[in-house]
Amino acid sequence: MVRWFAVLSPTTASVLGAVVVVLAVASVPLAGLARQLTFSADVPVIYVLASMAVGVVVGRHQPGNPLGWLLLGWSLLLMLSLDGGYYAVFCYSLGHRGLLLAPVAVLLVPLWAPAAALFSLVIVLFPDGRVPSRRWRWTLWTYAGLVACYLAFSYTKTAAAVAGHRIRLNSAGDVLSTQHFPAWLVVLVLVPITTLWLAFAVHQVLSWRRASGQRRQQLKWLASGVVVAIGVGAVASSLVPGVAGQVLSVAIIALPVGIGVGILRYRLYDIDRIISRTLAYALVTGMLVGVYAGLVLLATQGLRFHGTVAVAAATLAVAALFNPLRQRVQRAVDRRFNRARYDADQTVAAFAARLKDAVDLDSIWDDMAGTVHRTLEPAHISVWVSHGD
Repeated sequence: MVRWFAVLSPTTASVLGAVVVVLAVASVPLAGLARQLTFSADVPVIYVLASMAVGVVVGRHQPGNPLGWLLLGWSLLLMLSLDGGYYAVFCYSLGHRGLLLAPVAVLLVPLWAPAAALFSLVIVLFPDGRVPSRRWRWTLWTYAGLVACYLAFSYTKTAAAVAGHRIRLNSAGDVLSTQHFPAWLVVLVLVPITTLWLAFAVHQVLSWRRASGQRRQQLKWLASGVVVAIGVGAVASSLVPGVAGQVLSVAIIALPVGIGVGILRYRLYDIDRIISRTLAYALVTGMLVGVYAGLVLLATQGLRFHGTVAVAAATLAVAALFNPLRQRVQRAVDRRFNRARYDADQTVAAFAARLKDAVDLDSIWDDMAGTVHRTLEPAHISVWVSHGD
């Protein structure tokens, strides 16, 4: 009996992941040849590898979920585009036009567009890969048609440049003639695509407002990944100078990590704790930086202390303020963003206060069972007491 090979299988996910890893490894020498071997150039590769890893895990554990395959597809296409761009720059911009597969490298560069289209589908189909409604099914077909129109324009220009040996590239290896968009393409294709991207994001925001329970926690992981990726990764890379900004830009991997946790439903309810801790430490850090700067400025400019003394005094003051300020801010944040934990802490504290004056063992058991039920909401509660000799 012939056993047909299942295309969308755990083995396929592993093979695609291995191909992406090989392409990522190859990007290092290719970037060096193109004189673009910097940490900032490696950040997209790190992001692709994180997305690939999530795609492999989802593809192996949930092969029926399209999101794993979309993540693997976007990782593969983007790595092909990056590697093709590096090789194309080396061949055509650095004077090595006669090398093998140089025209093929140019043709690989526009693959970033379908890669972006696949990743946007991950956002709108999160977390189970199902189309929200029949209306959305037609919307996605329209989106696919618009992306196909853009690809047709891009590849027509690229193929014409390759065939006519008129290849002029930008720093990413893309043919310059494809960067000049005619008015009809902007109005009929690019603007609708951008509008649909915004619609995908708005759809998930509205879904979060309507969702509850497990679905709501999954959407929280997605939203947290987006916020960290944009707020820390993209902003830090442009506002924080030097190596620090480049290191912080690696935070963009928070998005695929959040997507993976949400899809696999692994430790979903930890997201409330993560959000509250992140907000609390961010607020405390901002306050302490302000206090530190203010104390140093006051000591050096107002009180005319020596710079070293002022810095030491400000450091000691900030160290003394850290723990009390953190506790106060954490309680305030928990009260707003992690209400379940705040209510549980309040309930347990009230139970402990009542326990000090309790003498009846049966009432203590009943009170304890009620406290556990209000804080953890288990399906059933049993109390076992060991009667020692």
